[in-house]
Amino acid sequence: MISVGQQVIRHWYKQKNWEQFAFQSEMEAAYLSGFSGLLNAPTGSGKTFALFLPFLADYINKYPNSYTKNKNNGLLMLWITPLRALTNDIKKAMQEVCDEIGIPWKIATRTGDTPAAEKAALKKKLPEVLLTTPESLHLMLAQKEYPKIFSGLQVVVIDEWHELLGTKRGVQVELGLSRLKSVAGSEVRGAGDNQKETRPVAGSEVRDAGDNPSLKTALPAPYTSLRIWGISATIGNLEQAAEVLLGNDFPADRITMVRANLEKKLLIKSIIPENIESYSWSGHIGIKLLPQVMEIVAKSKTTLIFTNTRSQSEIWYHAILDNYPEYAGIMAMHHGSLDNELRNWVEAALHAEALKMVVCTSSLDLGVDFRPVDTVVQVGSPKGVARFMQRAGRSGHHPGAVSKAYFVPTHSLELLEGAALKEGIKKGIFESRDPMLLTMDVLIQYMVTLAVSDGFRADELFKEVKTTFAFANLTRNEFNQLLDFITNGGKTLAQYDEFLKVEVENGLYKVNNRRVAMRHRLSIGTITSELSVRVKWLSGGSLGTIEESFVSKLKPGNTFWFAGRSLEFVRVKEMTAYVRKSNSTKGLIPSWNGGRMPLSSQLSAVFRDKLDEVAHGIEKDEEVIALRPLFKLQEELSHLPQSHEFLIESFKSREGHHLLFYPFEGRLVHEGMASLLAYRISRFRSASFSIAMNDYGFELLTDDDVPIEEILEDTSFFSINNLLEDIQHSLNANEMARRRFRDIAHIGGLVFTGYPGQPVKNKHLQSSTSLLFEVFSEYEPDNLLVRQAYNEALAFQLEEFRLRMALQRIEKQSIILKTIERPTPFAFPIMVDSLGREKLTTETFEERIAKMARSYGAEGVADDEKKHSRRPGIVRKKGL
Repeated sequence: MISVGQQVIRHWYKQKNWEQFAFQSEMEAAYLSGFSGLLNAPTGSGKTFALFLPFLADYINKYPNSYTKNKNNGLLMLWITPLRALTNDIKKAMQEVCDEIGIPWKIATRTGDTPAAEKAALKKKLPEVLLTTPESLHLMLAQKEYPKIFSGLQVVVIDEWHELLGTKRGVQVELGLSRLKSVAGSEVRGAGDNQKETRPVAGSEVRDAGDNPSLKTALPAPYTSLRIWGISATIGNLEQAAEVLLGNDFPADRITMVRANLEKKLLIKSIIPENIESYSWSGHIGIKLLPQVMEIVAKSKTTLIFTNTRSQSEIWYHAILDNYPEYAGIMAMHHGSLDNELRNWVEAALHAEALKMVVCTSSLDLGVDFRPVDTVVQVGSPKGVARFMQRAGRSGHHPGAVSKAYFVPTHSLELLEGAALKEGIKKGIFESRDPMLLTMDVLIQYMVTLAVSDGFRADELFKEVKTTFAFANLTRNEFNQLLDFITNGGKTLAQYDEFLKVEVENGLYKVNNRRVAMRHRLSIGTITSELSVRVKWLSGGSLGTIEESFVSKLKPGNTFWFAGRSLEFVRVKEMTAYVRKSNSTKGLIPSWNGGRMPLSSQLSAVFRDKLDEVAHGIEKDEEVIALRPLFKLQEELSHLPQSHEFLIESFKSREGHHLLFYPFEGRLVHEGMASLLAYRISRFRSASFSIAMNDYGFELLTDDDVPIEEILEDTSFFSINNLLEDIQHSLNANEMARRRFRDIAHIGGLVFTGYPGQPVKNKHLQSSTSLLFEVFSEYEPDNLLVRQAYNEALAFQLEEFRLRMALQRIEKQSIILKTIERPTPFAFPIMVDSLGREKLTTETFEERIAKMARSYGAEGVADDEKKHSRRPGIVRKKGL
């Protein structure tokens, strides 16, 4: 039997000349049957309609005779997205559906970009559908009488859940949902003038269950509580993603997962350098392949060129304009530091088919629908299979279209990463997003948020918070410590009034101080970054933001490139950098904190499999065939390790004794392993080491000879026994935790970053958080935030779990120690990174690379790195 709502939706599909996919039918049946869960669908597959249309069908079923009339329904659907940019596209699609079906709703958004007047209007009259972000949801929870807003809420949808999972913003969502479950009404509110209208009960029978056999069986009694649905691309832990989203209090028999299982046509091709032997052995720019990239652009309708960093996007945009001026006016740039108006203009121009090409970063990763885009170019390895799949899906972003993606290696060995990416996608090997646990800083912020609005009672909130995945193991003692912290400043800060934020009145925890409430609302969120300075024209108009640390190095008259323009720096006033147009063709490129992404564990494993194929002479990939000369040279100079082998190279030079290790596990794991092994070597013989690493391996350099053969005979060298203790000795764990504590203190409200237009200077924030860290460490060593800082340093800065797994793998492998005469193709890129060791020199960075290549007889120096680097002189040391 087809319900009235389903009939209306199918008629709409017919009018659009579209066919409902099987997963959309399955999603419809699951929703109308009262289920919650996770929708797994690729980008461009119609996943927004898959969830929004069943919601409309459910509403029409309730009001079959009056769904086209105006009613005071209140808020019925809350749609949460990780990016503000996504809301515009989704809002437009939803509004078109409502208009065409005849439902008189106005879809609304509430984000950081929403004007104050619109936010005020939302308070007076709530829309039926509201699109928002995690931060804006918590701002709504900080309003007085917020339960009235959500009392009639039927469903919450978290879009792009895979992007939020594993982040503190994801924990924000978990906490927000735990509160919405409590305050959302179990029945739809506001039937308007039709209180007596007969309303079929949603889910009273299964209708058109699609391809999901589980939905064709008899269902439990209708579940009328709040529905929660997540939309996620394919990741390695989808089942856990659903568990995290729904919490541990959701009835298991009301949870389902809907998978699209669509065969997305994907064409992936690597751009092979014409002469691989002369191509860069190191570097991360890739400009040498610009002519081949522009040939692809010329043949395509619209191309997105993805880079991994904002600096890289500025460099590529500049290079294209220099070499292909005919693209001026039909190309643009898009990254997170550009002004919102500029980004909106670029997105609108893409929709209008006015642009031939856009150079962008992850700011365009997510589900904005740009149908004109038919080609994606990825510059440099994205370091993860799922991330590359997501970006490839930006092209052919509609059902049935082919997604075309080209991979541009920035150095020779990165070509093998290209082959690994293809293999990973072919085999469906995707990265997991591990959820964050016991993030006390986020919980502190959330507790104060509730205290700012209507207040909370401790026992009720503790039970509610325990229903989340993130805080399922929270003890009552820990919760009491947090209560003491927000009310009395804890054991250490009780004498300082600014930390006594919350008062207790008859068991109700509340913020009564208006100044505290205002400052807290300004600080809600978990996104922390370097203090930014707004860039404005002298004549007016904003270009975006750059980091204070970059601006502090500029002098009046200096030229720099930003937002695709050559700018002359004039002055800084009140955290605004004023600029004028410059005609100079040369200038500095701003840099942003964030660093290079490490190779994911899944891509690392596939990369090692590809290397094993090479070692066995298997050449089935075009990338491997192209790299034949490089691998041949590696074999001649040293060895090509098979999967059961672990390669170590040793040689001596004027600088000292070089030891190179090749775990192929990613730079973060290598950073920890290098320090660990250096410490264990020092137990045999005292020595000082300097360390360099990349995604493939790491180098230990010391002035003295190291008896490496003797050391390798010790079975404990790669052992995981006493691992944490050795890590503590080998690394400055205290300093690592101190750096993590800066963000924790910000999120937890220990420091105030300033009012709009009046931010606190970065050096003052750093000194404040450092002082707090020292005070806690000395006088309150069991402080929960300090403990969290150490845990985060191990988990995210060192990837301790991956380090442990890598050591266990190496223990089982045969150690191949090779004494070499000069750096191999594997060694040279690491040694280029080693130029970052501290030394006094008058040579520029590029001159030192060239001299190094001549000295060791190595070919294929990073020409593009030389061309764009501006780093002279004294650089920092990484080591013990």
